[in-house]
Amino acid sequence: MSYLIKDMEGNYLKTLPVTVEKALYRKQTEDALKTYQNHLEELVKERTAELETEILERKRIEGEVRTLNAELERRVEERTIELRIANQELLQSLETLRKAQEQLIQSEKMAALGGLVAGIAHEINTPVGVSITAASHLEQQTKEINTHYHNNTMRRSELEHYLDVAEQASRILLINLQLAADQIQIFKQVAVDQTSSERRFFNLKNYLSDVLLSLYPKLRNTRHTITINCPDTLSLDSYPGAFSQIVRNLVLNSLVHGFEHKEQGEITLDITLQAESLQLRYTDNGRGIGKEEIPKIFEPFYTTKRGHGGSGLGLNIVYNLVTQQLQGTIVCESQPGAGTTFLIQVPLSIS
Repeated sequence: MSYLIKDMEGNYLKTLPVTVEKALYRKQTEDALKTYQNHLEELVKERTAELETEILERKRIEGEVRTLNAELERRVEERTIELRIANQELLQSLETLRKAQEQLIQSEKMAALGGLVAGIAHEINTPVGVSITAASHLEQQTKEINTHYHNNTMRRSELEHYLDVAEQASRILLINLQLAADQIQIFKQVAVDQTSSERRFFNLKNYLSDVLLSLYPKLRNTRHTITINCPDTLSLDSYPGAFSQIVRNLVLNSLVHGFEHKEQGEITLDITLQAESLQLRYTDNGRGIGKEEIPKIFEPFYTTKRGHGGSGLGLNIVYNLVTQQLQGTIVCESQPGAGTTFLIQVPLSIS
């Protein structure tokens, strides 16, 4: 079956043998394609709308993130400034504390020198007093013999007596002035050691005995006793000033804290050699230290006598001298009512 087909102007074109079935199939196909195309367009519109919504949401989230980041950066900057200011204030506080500590340490050194001066006055008072008495007696005898000489009444026995008195007075003057000079030299060396870090060779027992003389003003009105058990020939190449300050501060700690309500206290320093180290065992029979206090006693400014003359630096100075300058160790053993022991161990060879 054939169909005549006209063009747009109404002219008949060549006839094509087309079946009705094919025409219908083509029509259905075109309709299906148009329907599918419309469906695709709807899907594209829906997906485009969804993407636009997602893009807007992402932009909103990105905006919030930027806002949060800016807020976080602002807070970090503020906190950084606060920390910088706090750090500067802390450094200033530490510097102030360091200067205060240095001033307190210097004050304690001056107090030690004050005690040393009092010790010097006590020790040289006797030989100087004897020397003055001898010189006064010699002066009186010289005046008397001079009078007899000028009056031509001097007898041989009087001259011989005067010569004996002069010889004895000269001997007394020489011995006692030499003793005073030796004492002054000893105290001078102790004073230098207390304020310097000079290393030198010294006899430990003799030196500690000299150091204890400087504590005489603290001990003269008490019945406390101090015993030093140390080999007579033990000499060290070390820092005598460190030993001076260690012993002095330990003794003062016992006097202020250990013997507060004790009339007759006993302090013992036992010094022994062990292999390549020196052990100093300091013991008192005072009131002792509580278990909870022992971990704190070496801390700077820790004291149970705040407002009563305690600076809280004495044992801290001892700890630093032992562990740093002498490169040793110090341990405290104590119980309330059972006294206190400080065990100090330092190497004989210090780098």
